[in-house]
Amino acid sequence: MRRFIWMSALVITIIVGAQPIQAASRLPCSVILEPLDRQLMNAKGVALVYKVKLTPSFPRTSISIHALHLPHPSTLGNYDTYEGFALIPNEISWRFELHPSSEKPDPTWAGRIDNITAEMKGVQIQVRPSNSRTKKLGPPVLANHMKFCK
Repeated sequence: MRRFIWMSALVITIIVGAQPIQAASRLPCSVILEPLDRQLMNAKGVALVYKVKLTPSFPRTSISIHALHLPHPSTLGNYDTYEGFALIPNEISWRFELHPSSEKPDPTWAGRIDNITAEMKGVQIQVRPSNSRTKKLGPPVLANHMKFCK
């Protein structure tokens, strides 16, 4: 009987331990946001993803972005600012303002969103130019996938 219990525990441990780790269980983590245009070789960013408990309800997921050496948004089209954009393709997306620092002529852009309730599986994180009046988003400038979150 002892041998049966021992073998059962061993098999369960092996099966449970062999399951892939999901992104949500690896929080907190950070991911480097890389430029999609090779000519923007100095442009980089980082996204920090972690659980926050800001209210008595259940914890939410927070994504913050810090982006450097981005071209002025107007050089990319009819845009005047940048936004953080995160999405689970064909399911949901979130967008949030990135604010420029006072550094001239090349500010650091940063911002965050703290109220994500979805499971963070298959999430892509991007920095995109945006028109603050029309709310139109441009194509991604920096991007990466949460599967590379460390």
